[in-house]
Amino acid sequence: MRRLLSESRLVTLTGVGGVGKTRLALRAAAETHRAFRDGVWFVDLGGVTDRELVVHTVLGQLGVHDDTVRQHRTVLVEHLRDRQALMVLDNCEHVVESTADLVDVLLRSAPGLRVLATSRERLGVDGEHLWQVAPLPEDPSLTLFAERAAAVEPGFAVSAANRDKVAQICALLDGIPLAIELAAVRLRVLTLDHLLSRLDNTFRVLVEGKRGGVPRHQTLQAAVDWSFHLCTRSEQMLWARASVFRGTFDLEAAERVCSGDSVAPDDIVHSLSGLVDKSVVVAEQHPSGTRFRLLEPLRQYGLEKLRGAGREQAVRERHRDHFIEWAEHREKEWFGPRQPQIFLLTRLEHANLRSALDFCFEQDGERAVYLAATLWFYWAGCGMLGEGRYWLDRALADAKPGPERAKALWVNGYVATLQGDLTPSARMLEECRQYALSVPDETALAYSTHRLACALLVGDDLDQAEELFEEAILLYRGQGTVNSHTMLAGIELAIAATFRHDFAAAERLCVEAKAVGEEHGELWAQAYAIYVLALCAWVSGDFARADQLGRECLRIKRTFHDLLGIVLAIEVLAWIAATQGNAVRAATLLGATSEIWQSVGYPMFGSRYFGAPHGECEAATISALGEQEFRAVFRKGMDLELEEAISFAIGEQLAEETPTSAAPTPLTKREQQVADLIAGGMSNKEIAAKLVIARRTAEGHVERILQKLGFTSRAQIATWVTERRN
Repeated sequence: MRRLLSESRLVTLTGVGGVGKTRLALRAAAETHRAFRDGVWFVDLGGVTDRELVVHTVLGQLGVHDDTVRQHRTVLVEHLRDRQALMVLDNCEHVVESTADLVDVLLRSAPGLRVLATSRERLGVDGEHLWQVAPLPEDPSLTLFAERAAAVEPGFAVSAANRDKVAQICALLDGIPLAIELAAVRLRVLTLDHLLSRLDNTFRVLVEGKRGGVPRHQTLQAAVDWSFHLCTRSEQMLWARASVFRGTFDLEAAERVCSGDSVAPDDIVHSLSGLVDKSVVVAEQHPSGTRFRLLEPLRQYGLEKLRGAGREQAVRERHRDHFIEWAEHREKEWFGPRQPQIFLLTRLEHANLRSALDFCFEQDGERAVYLAATLWFYWAGCGMLGEGRYWLDRALADAKPGPERAKALWVNGYVATLQGDLTPSARMLEECRQYALSVPDETALAYSTHRLACALLVGDDLDQAEELFEEAILLYRGQGTVNSHTMLAGIELAIAATFRHDFAAAERLCVEAKAVGEEHGELWAQAYAIYVLALCAWVSGDFARADQLGRECLRIKRTFHDLLGIVLAIEVLAWIAATQGNAVRAATLLGATSEIWQSVGYPMFGSRYFGAPHGECEAATISALGEQEFRAVFRKGMDLELEEAISFAIGEQLAEETPTSAAPTPLTKREQQVADLIAGGMSNKEIAAKLVIARRTAEGHVERILQKLGFTSRAQIATWVTERRN
């Protein structure tokens, strides 16, 4: 694989499900990462339900944020154009056409990019080098079986006494890694002799009973059939029903979606534990708790069983209803102390929310409108403007007049305003206002009035903006509404006051909003109040307080990946630095904001009011440094990655100077060494030789790593290490 990647810019690994394409790709990526100056990026397309979202997914995995209305393919091309990087695209087969189109464009536009894809079929792009991943030969098959068997039966090892039996088992399973793993875990309840006997008696019948197709496809199907039939009836039902989840899911979701029809919610945890024990379901540890995932070949198998039983529609409806209710709860909780957790949880459920939205569009457009609008906090608050606009535009295309359409209109108008797309924003918000006045709908009227004021503020119409802000605030108060939006109405009115140089009024409004945020534990909107207070302190000459407030705002906005809040905070820190005479810091920060604004929209919204301090700061910094030095320092700021820019602005050590081991980890230093060697493809024997320790000691380290990380396989450890490096 290393040789192929040095010779070809596109290598596609093909082969049957479960043969190890993903593991091979991960190991090749781990062992070649030093050859790619700008890194190696792993993108799992298995959870993508809509071909239009392939580019969104790639951008998200690369950490590229773009909230403008530019085409996302263009954004990705610009990001990769001058980079030397390797992109691993995993599980491409179900979106092969859109993936192929994207890869073709990227390879033509980014000469330093190489792509390693895994797919059950070729991409069909010019210059593609296909590599058929073969099943394991005998010795590696035996090693894999022994490792998996030892995980469930401590002390198991291949010896002269049992080697022939293990070899027969691996031969029956055709050397397919997934099939071997599914069989090996049965040693928890069967002896090796019983396992071989059962396989030999039933497995040949299963394989021979399938006519046509590739023999190894039949082998894997038979292996999975065998594992399925060894499950209890309740485990089989859960396996099939859990196939509707995309990505990972938690126990609560499993209980809600997979129960019913004689399966009680309390039965789910027992069945789920059984599937984890049988290596059908993988348990993963996250800060929010344990989450579960079906390996993709096993998820597809379960979905076939669900369809065959005629239950797919019913279970997908429960999945849809669960995530609509989930989104409702997260929307209500957003105004409170759980905001950072809600951001993380919503990111974890991203693939499931996409799947629910897709199903809504297939079955019930009104629910799609409702769900897309309910997720406003994710689209607008967590740096997801581009994808939010995609779903909201799609929802509004056929939405009938009514409260759901009205909410989607003001939410999409708000998102469009944040993108700087003011014409369609004003059109949607005016439509919402006219509907609200005609019905009447006081809630829609308050939100549309507020968001229209926001669009006018960005468009420099201060008189009309202030009038509508005040009207919206009165409407909110009349309805007794207190939330992040009502806080922002006061904060945005304060911004208008700063444009009129009425800093006393601006500070009063922001102190009030900040007090509301502190009372309720709200951070996201409160950070904008802190931003305006930093402006007021800067203007008043209290530079130390202004700098402290600017950094506080930036720390909060970093938590939510809110690009708009991030770039505004860095801007004000640049202005403060220039005023304090720190021209190099100011120029560096201006360079950083120049790069970030490209992902947000027009610099300072294209507003003369927002832009005036920026222009004054730049002029003062050029005067202090001289044109040539300013441009050199400015360029260094532009070259900073987002996290580096934030770290520099806050005063932290730059990311490139921070060792990888500084990231939080439950592993000891020695365990981290072992994990790194596992990611490098070393066996326990090789690790022992490398670290000059006993093999049994190395095995003990591996077992503790698996336990601490909640993993069941070395491949998961390798993936974890690779993600941390990225």
